[in-house]
Amino acid sequence: MLSNSPTQKLKTSSFTVVISLALVLFMLGLLGLVVINAKKLSNHIKENIGFQIVLKDTTTQAELDILKQEVSSSAFTKKVDYISKEEAAKKLQKDLGEDFITFLGYNPLLSALDVKLNSDYANIDSLAGFEKQIMQKHFVKEVIYHKDMIKQVNDNAKVISIYILIFSGLLLVVAIALINNTIRLSIYAKRFIIRTMYLVGATQGFIRLPFIMKGIRQGIIAGLMAGFLLAGFLVLSTRYIPDLLQLQDPNLLVALFGSIVALGVLISGLSAALSVRLYLRLKTDDLYF
Repeated sequence: MLSNSPTQKLKTSSFTVVISLALVLFMLGLLGLVVINAKKLSNHIKENIGFQIVLKDTTTQAELDILKQEVSSSAFTKKVDYISKEEAAKKLQKDLGEDFITFLGYNPLLSALDVKLNSDYANIDSLAGFEKQIMQKHFVKEVIYHKDMIKQVNDNAKVISIYILIFSGLLLVVAIALINNTIRLSIYAKRFIIRTMYLVGATQGFIRLPFIMKGIRQGIIAGLMAGFLLAGFLVLSTRYIPDLLQLQDPNLLVALFGSIVALGVLISGLSAALSVRLYLRLKTDDLYF
């Protein structure tokens, strides 16, 4: 029983390293999901803002078709829908809950094109340029869009991006430090073996290689564990927030999971190499502290 205790301790130490690595990589993966979804959510909001081109009653079908084709083919346009004055009246009646046309005796609403923008063009400067261009059409009455809301969305997106970038950098530094310290502590128990091998003539590369390979294996296992945890978290989240599933891009998710594994391998392998290098350079007396 006593002869097996060192082996058991080594297994426990390796297990602790893998679990610690997996948890840290899981946190980095969560942050990656936040970054991906924050950008997609921002674009989704911007693309649903849009504007309306209100047409005069004298607009002919030919003029409407030309304008719709012109707007649809523009780079800033994601989607264009024509709303006739009759459709606008039905929608308003439904919202108000009463028949205002019977009360007024006529339909005061006008036909319009409802335009949804590509996210890159959902800003005040671009919309001002579109408005100036479209208002040159003699049959266009006005262009309606919410300037304050668009400005607020863009300002908030910039602020959130900056905070996420800062937090990402801090978390990455902390993650590297935690992983490095965990692996260094696991190698600390073998410092005398490392020193003995060096004294009997083993090269530094020969001594480092087994530790680096072990670090790489630990990084792969920890990365896969973190990936499974992240997948489980994502599946659980979509049960409570179904709309979250629409924001996911399978290619980006695969890239994120691959990045987690690669990061685990890189950090753990590099930490192992640096830790062995540290103990090789220490004097014999310093190994006891």
